[in-house]
Amino acid sequence: MTSEVFVLGGAQSDFARNVEREGGDMFSLFRDVAAAAFEATGIEPREVETAHVGNFVGELFTGQGQLGGFFGHVHPDLAGIPASRHEAACASGSIALLAASAEIEAERYGMALVLGIELMRNVPGQRAAEHLGAAAWVGQEANEARYMWPWMFSKVEEEYEERHGLDRAYLKAISENNFANGKRNPNSQTRGWQITADHLADNDEWNPRIEGRLHKSDCGQVTDGAAAIFLASRAVAEAYAKRRDIDLASIPRIKGWGHSTAPLLYQRKVNDSAGQPYVFPFVRKAMSDALHRAEMADVYGCDGVEVHDCFSITEYMAIDHFGITPPGESWRAIEDGTIALGGKLPVNPSGGLIGSGHPVGATGVRMMLDSWRQVTGNAGDYQVEGARNFATFNVGGSATTSVSFVVGV
Repeated sequence: MTSEVFVLGGAQSDFARNVEREGGDMFSLFRDVAAAAFEATGIEPREVETAHVGNFVGELFTGQGQLGGFFGHVHPDLAGIPASRHEAACASGSIALLAASAEIEAERYGMALVLGIELMRNVPGQRAAEHLGAAAWVGQEANEARYMWPWMFSKVEEEYEERHGLDRAYLKAISENNFANGKRNPNSQTRGWQITADHLADNDEWNPRIEGRLHKSDCGQVTDGAAAIFLASRAVAEAYAKRRDIDLASIPRIKGWGHSTAPLLYQRKVNDSAGQPYVFPFVRKAMSDALHRAEMADVYGCDGVEVHDCFSITEYMAIDHFGITPPGESWRAIEDGTIALGGKLPVNPSGGLIGSGHPVGATGVRMMLDSWRQVTGNAGDYQVEGARNFATFNVGGSATTSVSFVVGV
């Protein structure tokens, strides 16, 4: 990286909220998380020089686009700053982070506010599934599916079964682990849920089948939520550290990043990777690029990872693609406890998307915020002891857009 990008912290909403039921809307959620981020960090609105929003389908769920214009309504000092909205399906928040960090690296601006947001619980489930289908090639694939993404990721499970063999007990264990971690997270959507063995079993009464092989417990949550975080240049971070009387070395920075975009069609992706060690080579590339830029030999240079478990099979895929195990052997890291909180390399100590929730446009920003929490010792009951480096993996569509970051001190 040509110049350093520091992470100054931020805030997220409570992912258990149903914003419309509370009488709120997209703007109230946007405003509240921005205000919480300013309060949490002590940063003043007048210090922000540029702003970015990650959002996937605001127009479809709420009829609202042009989200950058919200900043000027949050505070008068934010009126007139450059603001951009970014869309890459479930990776929208990470694309917003990449854009903001690139501006800081280019020395255009010294302080960026990045906010990810999605309002999703205001429509019936079937309509929500239809809206989220915009991340596939509409009309060209999965036309037979009622629920687009469970159907698509059931295909990923089938691909793993065909290439490597797959015991669904390990997918159950992923969900069980993430629900347990979510219990520790005060912002988790499922922290108050009572999850029993029946809720995790292949039991159509307690754990109904959604599409193909996938049951309810395999699925990330439909969530209202937002997260906001501040990125800064070295000069701005130095001034921030001096003002708060802290050591600059204690402020995390983005040590590495990776970004790849594969062809849109799922079948094209798996056809192209036939005979290769990884089902999704471009996912592997994004992860490897982030680790390489962070000057790490492998993912074990990190103390934990936050990965995109929109479905349990997605986390299973992320485990071997990150190099936690050899290709096709993700089960080893589940069986030996590597991915558990307290294990050799905890995966999703926050609860991930299954345990914590998945407000689509906010997820990448939330992952960055949770990485900041971990490496600054602010993760509370889900803290990974002694964490100094954390990696993220955020995916959009059927592994179409992949973004990975390494954050550390």
